Amino acid sequence: MKIICIGRNYRDHAKELNNEVPDEPVIFLKPDSSLLKPGQVFFLPDLFKEVHHEVELVVKIGRNGKNIAQRFAHKYYDEIGLGIDFTARDKQSELKAKGLPWELAKGFDGSAVVSRMIPKSKLPPVQELTFSLQKNGVTVQSGNTKDMLFGIDTILAFVSKYFTLKMGDLVYTGTPAGVGPVHREDLLEGFLEGNKVFQCKVK
Repeated sequence: MKIICIGRNYRDHAKELNNEVPDEPVIFLKPDSSLLKPGQVFFLPDLFKEVHHEVELVVKIGRNGKNIAQRFAHKYYDEIGLGIDFTARDKQSELKAKGLPWELAKGFDGSAVVSRMIPKSKLPPVQELTFSLQKNGVTVQSGNTKDMLFGIDTILAFVSKYFTLKMGDLVYTGTPAGVGPVHREDLLEGFLEGNKVFQCKVK
């Protein structure tokens, strides 16, 4: 399975990191070894000085597809959840300054938290889903899919031109503003439409 991630998909997040707002989806991948399943502890790597949380809506691919037309993209996923794209911000800044890929800052072990999945049929329309992240009981990020620069169907159509989407693949659709550092003993909790779908302890 692949973990496909979308960068800079919320205008305010792009601005908070002084990045340009893209005119097409920004894509990067995480290896399957980065997956952190519900209830597992996230261990801060000693390799980095500053690791940030980035909460994201996650789509689970339900059927194989290549060159998917946008009007049919909704047929390729039936489950939605939340995740965290943990990012080693110090390493990412170093790599970006050198014009190098981000994978070392994005794809390390445990860097992709994923929640339990919820059937799409039990949620409001995907174009208006609310989600948030609490750190130690305080809301630090909140978003709504209506604010995405590129909606889910647009993302799947774009990605499938380059990579065949396969059943079980996960697509992390980008983070809203409010990213920030995590520290040992932090408790991170993700909420989709007001319902808690994951919690993750940092050690």
